Amino acid sequence: MIRIKKYAAIDIGSNAVRLLICDIIENDDNNKVKFKKSALVRVPIRLGQDTFGTGKISVKNTTRLIDAMNAFQLLMNVHGVTKYKACATSAMRDAANGEDIIEKIMKKSGIKIDIINGETEAQIIAATDLGELLDNSKSYLYVDVGGGSTEMTIYKKGKVANSKSFKVGTVRMLNQKDALKNIWNEMKTWVQVNTKDIKNVSLIGSGGNINKIYKMSGRSDGSPLSFIYMKANYKYLKAMSYEERISELNLNQDRADVIIPATKIYVSAMKWSKAKKIHVPKIGLADGIVKSLYAGIIS
Repeated sequence: MIRIKKYAAIDIGSNAVRLLICDIIENDDNNKVKFKKSALVRVPIRLGQDTFGTGKISVKNTTRLIDAMNAFQLLMNVHGVTKYKACATSAMRDAANGEDIIEKIMKKSGIKIDIINGETEAQIIAATDLGELLDNSKSYLYVDVGGGSTEMTIYKKGKVANSKSFKVGTVRMLNQKDALKNIWNEMKTWVQVNTKDIKNVSLIGSGGNINKIYKMSGRSDGSPLSFIYMKANYKYLKAMSYEERISELNLNQDRADVIIPATKIYVSAMKWSKAKKIHVPKIGLADGIVKSLYAGIIS
């Protein structure tokens, strides 16, 4: 017998806001559970541009965010979603008026939002299908690049050896480039120290930008990208103007600028760890929220 549940996840990031609606298919015949994406809506509300520029989220983006939450609530009702969770990350976490906005959204839309820290974000992402990708005989550096922060995790023999969240993200790099030098060096040191005794480490990358880079590469699912390709691709993208990335590569406006700092982070992490390839399983926070909800890890 097959049972289908509908769960949803709302990811309020620094560069965009996402709603993922997922069908959870339970099969009594083989005791297997399948997670199938039913709908994915992405709204380009760049909260990080406010927070990392002025320290608080603007009235304009607050209104846009409330409208988005009302729309998401209606979409979840139409799809018959029975359980959901909304999480806000770096931009909302660092905004002086973040808590006030959360209260306003609750009153206007009925959607409760939890502001989570970098460590919790990394733990939720780890609840995805990441374990299925890992070869327990190998070691990996997992890098999740967001708009406001980058989460890094070292996996050895299928288990977490160390993890850390850094306040280095794509939108933050566009707005606070000079102020991030110390944190950038801290991230570099952390990677070098934690991978110096690991031979043949590989990267696992997640985030909208690496997913886009992977799609642009034309590679078949499961094939990793090489360090040589990533480095060449970074130079290629950087040589183009913002307008050219939109017109020639067909990138969205809110992707055409952040893809440069994102690629720089991935290439740098590969260089620091001496990784020769990066796997791109196309997972993210929203996927982790749904699976964590189902597993009872979060509520």
